[in-house]
Amino acid sequence: MHTIMSEHKSVEVFKTNVNESMHAHRLVALLQQHFPGSRINFDLDDCDKVLRVEGHNLRAGKVMDLVQENGFHCRVLE
Repeated sequence: MHTIMSEHKSVEVFKTNVNESMHAHRLVALLQQHFPGSRINFDLDDCDKVLRVEGHNLRAGKVMDLVQENGFHCRVLE
């Protein structure tokens, strides 16, 4: 699991199958509603279609649930 703790902030990195920027933008907006103040972005050029979430009080399970509820695969990148 790629969790980095620094000044009570954590970073979670996920492998997804999101491949269109329209879907990525929609998911970022959704995740920001659940994790306000977090830095959230996708790297769609990466072969793992990486989702990176940095913030306080992150819950990897909740991030994965939200992405999966919207029809995409999402798991912690190992």
